Amino acid sequence: MKLKYIIPSVVAVVAAMFTGCSDDNDPTYFSEVRVSESYVSIPQDGGSATITIDASSDWAFATQKWIAGKDTTVAAAPKWLTITPTSGAAGKAEISFSADKTLDGRTVELFIECAGKTQHITVIQGLSTVSNATCAEVIAGPDSKTYRVTGTVTGIANTTYGNWYLNDGTGEIYIYGTLDAKGATKNFSSWGLEVGDEITVEGPKTTYNGTVELVDVTVVNINKSLIKVDSLSTTEALPVEGGLITAYLSCKGKTGINCVLPDDADWLSVVGLEGGDNAKVIFRAAPNEGGDRETTITFSTSDGKKNYTSQCTISQKGAIVECSVADFLAAEVGNTQYRLTGVITRVAKAEYGNVYIRDWSGEAYVYGIGAKGDFEKLGLKEGDIVTLVGKRAAYKDSPQMGGGQYESHISVTDVTLAEFLALPDSKTAYYRVTGTVKDLLGSNGKENAYGNLHLTDGENELYVYGCYPGYGATGDARKNFITTAGIEVGDKLTMIGYKDTYKKPGQEDLIELCGGIYFSHEKAAE
Repeated sequence: MKLKYIIPSVVAVVAAMFTGCSDDNDPTYFSEVRVSESYVSIPQDGGSATITIDASSDWAFATQKWIAGKDTTVAAAPKWLTITPTSGAAGKAEISFSADKTLDGRTVELFIECAGKTQHITVIQGLSTVSNATCAEVIAGPDSKTYRVTGTVTGIANTTYGNWYLNDGTGEIYIYGTLDAKGATKNFSSWGLEVGDEITVEGPKTTYNGTVELVDVTVVNINKSLIKVDSLSTTEALPVEGGLITAYLSCKGKTGINCVLPDDADWLSVVGLEGGDNAKVIFRAAPNEGGDRETTITFSTSDGKKNYTSQCTISQKGAIVECSVADFLAAEVGNTQYRLTGVITRVAKAEYGNVYIRDWSGEAYVYGIGAKGDFEKLGLKEGDIVTLVGKRAAYKDSPQMGGGQYESHISVTDVTLAEFLALPDSKTAYYRVTGTVKDLLGSNGKENAYGNLHLTDGENELYVYGCYPGYGATGDARKNFITTAGIEVGDKLTMIGYKDTYKKPGQEDLIELCGGIYFSHEKAAE
């Protein structure tokens, strides 16, 4: 089956000429910001054009971009276009647009933000033409030029706006937005596009954070793949101990089914295959001694002239790796599940459970605990000791735990020194106290490597039996933290621990804060 839809580029240009504001008002007559022209034309041989702006308050140029379905705004302009000035104060001013000579027509839509309003301006240089090109030629070509490309769908990232990957063998480009048959957005599903389909699209090129994209493309032709993965025998990840999983396929090719296992799928093997129009391939997964894993399997066939492909992803649960925060931060980004236990040192956003947790080895950012609202429902708060399971993820090269799942926690209660001294002994109830360091001596009056010290609030005094760098510290990791942290007499120190009483015949009972977990400290005033 073939679907065909063509919008001549001249229609798109005419439409751009009448694009103005973000509502139905005349583009030149916002009360907050007015421009003499909302359509600017620069000669193809190079030159400049000028418009007048009349703004009620500060204004600035910005370009809008949809990221993960959310409209964000970043300051930018295409490299080929010079805008002077790019911002200004209230009042009237002239804005100049200039560009060097170009062999191909190009166009860009710009936005002026002022007093909560968005004024659209379209800048065009020369006549926009569509060039048939390979992915490699698009990658090497200039931004803002419109290309027509034919290739295979290799992955679909967003099914609402139509963000997906196209590969023609010479390279791969990202399609950022797909228009439907009427030229509308947010209707990608109307095309029924699947991985493996051959498709021809056209749209303007842009480069965003190093990724080459065609934006809001028009679909010219779709050639449905002759092979399709209809379903898997289970939609769940395979268990740790391994097992069988079956891929059910429809195949209309002349050459049967070819199954390719990638290099990262050495844990899978093909144990059965039935051909025909309704085929199936049976895989066996080996037991998994590592973390979560998954792989993408490609099936292919041919009609004698062209090759067609389809894909499916098979995943398997893995053992959870229990480790320190430092080891977690040093791990690679991937699907392995890690178990971390630490103190919540800061709550960045309670609604989503975005927090920082710290153990004796370091601190990690957790991007969300459970679903929205779970953090608050669990009653978690700063100071609590929490155990989480999640993947090693990253945002802009900054490590973080992604998809954090709650396992358990120890609630920590804030108390004064006086309140702590009056509590019953318990090795399961944890408290957070703050006091001034009176001395750094143990109960025997000697300095020690474990950070035994006395805290005072001026009236009460509490003996701390060990100040350790964080939750989970053992052995040598407990030693010399006071020196390393630069804690001195007179500093205000916050600790977490449980209450116990040391009883020695012939001596007064000694109330202690035990299992001492360092939380924070403030240097004494000079």
